[in-house]
Amino acid sequence: MLRSMFSAVAGLKAHQTKLDVTGNNIANVNTVGYKTQSVVFQDTLSQLVRAASAPTEDTGGTNPTQVGLGVKVAGVTTNFGQGSTQNTGRVEDFIINGDGFFVTAQGNNQLFTRAGSMTYDGTGHLVTPDGALLQGWTADANGKIDTSGPIDSLTMPFGQILPPVPTSTNAIKGNLNASAANPIVGPPAVPGAVVTSVVDMFDKQGNKLTFTYSFTKTGPNAWTMSMNDSTGTAVGGFTPVNLTFDATGKLTAPASGTTTFTATSAATPNPYANWGTPVVVDFSKMTQFSEKSGVDSTVQNGMTTGTLQSFGLTDDGVLQGTYSNGQTKALGQLAIASFNNPGGLVKSGASSFKSGDNSGQPLIGIGGSGSRGTLASGSLEMSNVDLAEEFTGLIIAQRGFQANSRVITTSDEILQELVQLKR
Repeated sequence: MLRSMFSAVAGLKAHQTKLDVTGNNIANVNTVGYKTQSVVFQDTLSQLVRAASAPTEDTGGTNPTQVGLGVKVAGVTTNFGQGSTQNTGRVEDFIINGDGFFVTAQGNNQLFTRAGSMTYDGTGHLVTPDGALLQGWTADANGKIDTSGPIDSLTMPFGQILPPVPTSTNAIKGNLNASAANPIVGPPAVPGAVVTSVVDMFDKQGNKLTFTYSFTKTGPNAWTMSMNDSTGTAVGGFTPVNLTFDATGKLTAPASGTTTFTATSAATPNPYANWGTPVVVDFSKMTQFSEKSGVDSTVQNGMTTGTLQSFGLTDDGVLQGTYSNGQTKALGQLAIASFNNPGGLVKSGASSFKSGDNSGQPLIGIGGSGSRGTLASGSLEMSNVDLAEEFTGLIIAQRGFQANSRVITTSDEILQELVQLKR
């Protein structure tokens, strides 16, 4: 009779644990990156009242007679299924689409989390709301990332000045009207049609220099390309180029379709004193059709100085910085950890985990590789708690608790009857 009471007490404790876990799930229904937990019950050892017997030639066998001694909590499992996505619009909010964890560091502890809500500390480090430092690989000065090296804290270098890039190439694309007027020797002399295009180039100090290309028709299928500065003066060091087209409008001369120059000037001060390397001008994409003349594009590779203004996140976790001069450069890459057994991770608070004895070692790599999910910014992974399921579990836990308490009450009434037999 006492066995029933002890079994019921074990049932009360087990269902109290289920209530605790369910209450914690409901409390974290809006916690970013939270993973719901569930309780697994198992029965305890049973008392053997009568052992089993084997069948013989004359008698049949009998099964063992056992009385259970209650229930216990076998474990609390974590459901690492993907939570719903909430768009936030904050570039510092990261989400992993698939398996894996962000890697953070707090003191000497390496932590792992699915909560990607980041901000900055006073030194520009990317940190979690509780101050853990986001880990990854920092790019070198050229934007190269070595993901085979050790991971470290990631920093956003806002205010960083990107050095200027002197112009070294310039590509011109456009059409020169084949029907444009040819020059007339005269008298009176009439010059041929002229087509112009303006391009900005940059020297070693990032100074912007404005030039004008002039295409002057010199005869049937023949043009001359010259170059002037912002005052209309011919640029020293640039030799005018004679262009020839065939009957199909294709450039035939010069055969290379390019010319190279280094700007010079006798003026004081010399506007080209900080000129960089020689500039290769590519006009091989110029055509001569009976269409309106015009230069579609003049693309050059120079840049003035720039400061970091914002960053974006690629699906493999590269933090791509955008500078005020329009240039982009990789700043670093987020490290993503995966585990052979995520269920073996140990909760450490603040939506973070530590590796446990049964989780396996963290397998750290980049997003989208191996079993790791891809990344995105501007969104957060919400809790994967299902309220309908939790409320159902709450009812089950409540009824289980009530039923076990009724067993104790009933056992107590029977004991009371035994005590009163003496009367």
